[in-house]
Amino acid sequence: MPTISMFYGILIRMFFRDIDKHHMPHIHADYQGEVAVYSIPDGTLLTGELPPNKHKLVVAWIEIHKEDLLADWNLAVNGKKPFSIRGLDQ
Repeated sequence: MPTISMFYGILIRMFFRDIDKHHMPHIHADYQGEVAVYSIPDGTLLTGELPPNKHKLVVAWIEIHKEDLLADWNLAVNGKKPFSIRGLDQ
């Protein structure tokens, strides 16, 4: 599961070939052992939980980088390594 971005202590990851469980493009956000899964197209929380302030950062980051995330999703579901995407604190 490659880490594609890091910002404010949040790790953003994508699994390779991860299409079975959530049935839509999504990312995994990990903050201090808490993991949440977010839809890429609309930033909806699919499962898990992050602290409210970190949740807001992830949703904003998804909105800013939606096109890059969808391109990375297409790579990852086909077993190819996704590109890194700039975090909010860079």
